[in-house]
Amino acid sequence: MAAPPDFASRDPLSPQFWDERFERDFTPWERGGVPVALRRFVASSRPLATLVPGCGSAHELTLMCETGWDATAIDFSPEAVARARTLAGPWADRIRQADFFAYAPDKPLDLVYEQAFLCALPRARRPDVTRRWAELLGRGGLLAGYFFFDDVEKGPPFGIGREELDGLLAPAFACVADEAVEDSIPVFAGKERWMVWQRR
Repeated sequence: MAAPPDFASRDPLSPQFWDERFERDFTPWERGGVPVALRRFVASSRPLATLVPGCGSAHELTLMCETGWDATAIDFSPEAVARARTLAGPWADRIRQADFFAYAPDKPLDLVYEQAFLCALPRARRPDVTRRWAELLGRGGLLAGYFFFDDVEKGPPFGIGREELDGLLAPAFACVADEAVEDSIPVFAGKERWMVWQRR
């Protein structure tokens, strides 16, 4: 495997960090399509008002919108947003440049979709992320997606332990689904779970 390029930005809390990686097409966390568990989830659910934070190329948004969901994808990286809009075709206006911690949805949300967002940020920001998830969802709302479990210090992606995740989410959420992932990409292989958490 080739060594990663030498990047100028080393701070994943900065949009420039992600801009540089999208500009140079170094995005090993990107699946390049819609994963199987999400396809099943969308097919078996009623249309949901959904937010996709840290959307990257936002392949999932297209599936959601084509299925009749009211979905919005956000990213604070201008390069990520530009790429996602190019790929989204008629749904390009559903992709916005925004900071997840400040973003205010146009309407109440039914679902926040998690895909390599929590693990993209340094560990110290985890309580802020989980707190914001709880703020964005009313009682019964869902947090669904892929959670990366690993204990390697270096990142991103920054893996989390199951006990830590439970401790962060249990005050506001109950886990209602926890499944193995059958189509992981190499960076997440054997270390991720498809999970659905319901807002208490």
